[in-house]
Amino acid sequence: MNTKRIGIVSDTHGSVNDAVMALEKMKPLDFVIHLGDYTEDGDIIKERLGIEVIGVKGNCDFHSMLPEDRLLEVGDKKIFITHGHRYDVKWNYQKIFYKGLEMHADVVLFGHTHVATRFIEEGILVMNPGSITHPRGHHEKTYGLLEVGEKVVGEILVLS
Repeated sequence: MNTKRIGIVSDTHGSVNDAVMALEKMKPLDFVIHLGDYTEDGDIIKERLGIEVIGVKGNCDFHSMLPEDRLLEVGDKKIFITHGHRYDVKWNYQKIFYKGLEMHADVVLFGHTHVATRFIEEGILVMNPGSITHPRGHHEKTYGLLEVGEKVVGEILVLS
């Protein structure tokens, strides 16, 4: 299987210039995942970069028709994506981890906290790219890269 390169952003809240710049640097990308809060930003990213953007609805996306949860299949890997607000991720990661187990996911991606997080639990990569426009907890603007092939590798990247 060819390795797929996937850019990951979340919580852009209407400010897409930094996201577009960061994703442009990461090319070639097979597609981008936008984890919610201003899903229309995904449309702008798609238009500016000419690349597919797959998104989910966040807690600020009142009028979005996108689903709140999605399970993507990339090769033989399953990627569960959600904004995270329905899983109380501001308190702990227990609910979202168990949802990933329930979905037989290899990867769980979420946003909502604006804080970059990455860990592996019971073989599942759990990752939040943070926010490239409105980070919390520190001053670094972050986003993510996921490489899916024989193995799955996820990285948190800092906008420089």
